[in-house]
Amino acid sequence: MGARRRKGTVGVIGLGIMGGAFVKNLVKAGWHVVGYDTNAARRREAKRAGAAIARNAAELAAAVPTILTSLPKPEALADTVRKIAAAKLKRKLLVEMSTFKISDKEKAAAVLHKAGHQMIDCPVSGTGSQARNRDLVFYASGDSKLIAKIRPLLSAFGRGVFNVGPFGNGSRMKYVANLLVAINNVASAEAMVLGMKAGLDPRMIVDLITAGAGNSRVFELRAPMMAKGRYDDVTMKISVWDKDMQVIGDYARKICVPTPIFNATKGIYLKAMKRGLGGRDTAAVCAVLERMAKVRRRKR
Repeated sequence: MGARRRKGTVGVIGLGIMGGAFVKNLVKAGWHVVGYDTNAARRREAKRAGAAIARNAAELAAAVPTILTSLPKPEALADTVRKIAAAKLKRKLLVEMSTFKISDKEKAAAVLHKAGHQMIDCPVSGTGSQARNRDLVFYASGDSKLIAKIRPLLSAFGRGVFNVGPFGNGSRMKYVANLLVAINNVASAEAMVLGMKAGLDPRMIVDLITAGAGNSRVFELRAPMMAKGRYDDVTMKISVWDKDMQVIGDYARKICVPTPIFNATKGIYLKAMKRGLGGRDTAAVCAVLERMAKVRRRKR
């Protein structure tokens, strides 16, 4: 049999937890992937997964028609689009998948449009673990024809692509989703700590909550880590999550929406950062609450 025919070529800028998973699943699905990241270790990992590696964002853009960006900070997005715009290339489509302020994405889109390029606002709902398992949902917003065009591409590494309307609505939908995730994560930790302080086996708590009415997707993803007390298999860093929470809080205040429960979780995430847990998974808020409750885990 001959080599499998490739479905197309796509670039991925930002090869961290999410972007790295995008690369692996796209390669497995038959796409030719060109990747770039400022971090050498991430570049090497993407290369091992089967991606070609560009030397910079402009070189990547020259090699592909469509670019996916999954970046940690808006400054990285601004720098990326400036370099692509300055390269004077034929029209490219950039699909921005990070969680940033809408104004930051609008500025990036303006830079690209001035250079003849196009951009879609398309945040991702899901964790790193879900990204590895193609269990992602995409909130795509912008030109409907462009969204239809990229649907097969996004379907190669996710399970749901939703057109949520004009540019920026993707980010607005992501803020709503992540507000719930922030609350559910701390609520899951609070429930686990209550059960453990009461003397219940943490593994039993996970099993029985998962089987009952108190279950949630967040509990299913985070509670097993909480039961083990191990947070090194990171699917979302607390430090990155802190950035997302700032964006959500700022937007809620801007449109005058009270968020008392969301606000109550912020102190727990802040305590986790102060304890040096910024590089751990967000499930590590359980360790903060355990310390506050003076929980003593039974040795196994």
